[in-house]
Amino acid sequence: MPSPTLICPVRPCGEPLERRERSLVCPRGHSFDFARSGYCNLLQPQDRRSKNPGDPREAVEARRRFLDAGHGAPLLRTIVEEIAPGAAVLDVGCGEGTYLGGIARERPVDAHGIDLSTPAVDLAARRFPEATWIVGNADRFLPWAAGSFDRVLSIDARLNPEEMRRVLAPDGRLLVAVPGPDDLVELRAAILGEGALRDRLERAAGLLSEHFEMEGRTTVRETVRLGPEAARDALAATYRGARESRRERIEAISEMAVTLSHDVGRFRART
Repeated sequence: MPSPTLICPVRPCGEPLERRERSLVCPRGHSFDFARSGYCNLLQPQDRRSKNPGDPREAVEARRRFLDAGHGAPLLRTIVEEIAPGAAVLDVGCGEGTYLGGIARERPVDAHGIDLSTPAVDLAARRFPEATWIVGNADRFLPWAAGSFDRVLSIDARLNPEEMRRVLAPDGRLLVAVPGPDDLVELRAAILGEGALRDRLERAAGLLSEHFEMEGRTTVRETVRLGPEAARDALAATYRGARESRRERIEAISEMAVTLSHDVGRFRART
C-alpha cells in the first residue's frame, strides 16, 4: 500500500497536500507550516470548540506520566499483536502519542496520529519523530485520502464512524479500546463516590453499527498499587478529573490496589 496521502482540510478543497520543506501545500495554494517539534496543525477555525481546544497540558502530562510508569504496557502489547509489519496505521485521538509511538517502535509501520489538543500532539512529536502527527478535529474530518489505512485505532477516544470507514482500506480493520467496566473501580469508589460498571465496548459497537461489525473482543486487565500521585494522574488521564474538592481524599491514600482494564474490539467495515 502506498503511503497515506494527507488532504487539504479547507472546505471544500480536499486536494492532496505535498510536503515542501517545512510546510504542507495543496495545488490551490493552501499552506500549513510544521511546528519546530515536527507536527502540523490542520485545524480550521470553524472546527475549534474553544480558543484552546482539546485536553489541556495538565491532563496530557498526567497521562504521559501514568503511561511512562508502565501502566499502558499490557494494552500496548495486545494492540501490537493486531498490527502486521508494514501496515499503515492511523491513531484517531492519539493524545500524547505513547500507544502509536510504542507501536512504531515495535513494528515497522507507517504511523499517523491526529488529536484536537496541540499540547498533546506537541509532546507526541517531540518523543516519536518517526510518526506523522497532525492537530485536527477528528470528530469533523480525518484529513487523509479514502482507503489510506490498514488499521485505524481509537484508544480511549471519541468515534467518528463515517470518517473512520472512509479512510480504512477495504480489507482493513478498526481497533477500538475503551475502559473496561471495572477500570479504576476501587479508585472511583474511594475518590468519586461511584463504582458503576458499564460495558463501554457494547455502546461503541452500537455507535459503529451502521458502518462496522465487531469480529471479536478481548479484555486486558491487571491490578496495580497506586499512591496519591499516581492516583491523581490516573484520574486526570482518564478524563474523570482530580478536582480540588477531591484532593484531600486522594492525598489520604497511602497506597491502594487498583484494577486497570480495557476492552478491545476488532471491527470490519460493512459492505
